[in-house]
Amino acid sequence: MQNSIQHALEKLPFIVLFSNLPFMILLAAMILSPRIQTRWVAIALAIAGFWLSCTALIDFLIMPSMYVSGMMRDPGFAAMGYTLFWAFNRVELLCAAGIVTALLALRHRQSAFEVSQCGSQSRWAIALGALLISLTLLDTYGLTPQMSALAFGSVPEHVPASMTWMHGAYWLAEGLKLGGLAMLARLCIPDLQPTSSPAIAG
Repeated sequence: MQNSIQHALEKLPFIVLFSNLPFMILLAAMILSPRIQTRWVAIALAIAGFWLSCTALIDFLIMPSMYVSGMMRDPGFAAMGYTLFWAFNRVELLCAAGIVTALLALRHRQSAFEVSQCGSQSRWAIALGALLISLTLLDTYGLTPQMSALAFGSVPEHVPASMTWMHGAYWLAEGLKLGGLAMLARLCIPDLQPTSSPAIAG
């Protein structure tokens, strides 16, 4: 079982990369397209899409597969889980920082359209960016270290009571992140369409 865990951990980065490769190529083409009035919108959307797909892949495919196969009951799974989420939480921090940077750049960018007509420049977008980076900091420096410490100090057959509510908090944070990313994408997607400059009133 230890070899199976190690083998799965080694293959995980390649699974995440290749599952997102078509999406990343498509968004890269959108970022480089001269028809897009603001590339910051495409950059924010690309990061949000990458983050959303990676989170869904880990939470709804990889982790359930490990649970069904019995890998979570192996004594070596705690170390493997800590390594996986330590690395992924840092990737999430980079994604959150990139999204907030893009949104702040959009807020200060001279644009042909008003803020009220542009979802990516609205206060809702900034609030979603702040929510995403706050949830990521909570996961990285709060939930993940605490859950890993409990996992290292317990046996697979016995789950501490505190681990149960931490799992609930983790899934709540994941749900908020997925919802926030989806809402942010909904705000940004309309702004990818080229718009004509409004006529200047005489």
